[in-house]
Amino acid sequence: MTLKAISAGYGRTGTMSLKLALEQLGFGPCHHMIEVIENGEAQVPLWNEALAGKPDFDAIYKGYSSAVDWPSAAFWKELADHYPDAKIILSSRSAESWYGSISETILATVWAPDKWPPQAVEWFKMVSKVLERSFGGAKTKDELIANFLAHEAEVKAAIPADRLLVHSAKDGWEPLCAFLGVPVPEGDYPRTNSKEEFFQHMTKADDM
Repeated sequence: MTLKAISAGYGRTGTMSLKLALEQLGFGPCHHMIEVIENGEAQVPLWNEALAGKPDFDAIYKGYSSAVDWPSAAFWKELADHYPDAKIILSSRSAESWYGSISETILATVWAPDKWPPQAVEWFKMVSKVLERSFGGAKTKDELIANFLAHEAEVKAAIPADRLLVHSAKDGWEPLCAFLGVPVPEGDYPRTNSKEEFFQHMTKADDM
């Protein structure tokens, strides 16, 4: 199995909704950070190797047809090259709303090592490195928003237009299905992973 669709969008840009959408459209299973949480014993060492410059993407994504969210988003360039036939999606939202969401969720946990549960320290360390790879030295609101905008601009410049879809959850099914060449399903586009749901998912990291 090889990846058919890859999202280059940062976490908190509707990536869980996109995961569910891709799976509903036949592009599943879709890799998301939740898979790393639920399969930490296997996934965390593989991602640490990737962060050290020795990625084994075929092992990481064995059994998956698509990938969204971090850690994948931190390796979007390498993944676009490694899977040249994969469609690239840039999950997106306004930079201001993205900062509001990530600052209250991911950053409030990953950037608070005193709150890390002992059994999940290795996962949190890995995620910290993933964020560093994406953000560089950005820490403040202005720096992170500038980084977010630069990231989106870089993806748009690097990926040919016929291979790239910029997609927000509010755009719904139609542009995503047209891009992937599949019929529009019945029912609403998935909308999930609110702040409350995020912290429910994080309890799984507590159990690692």
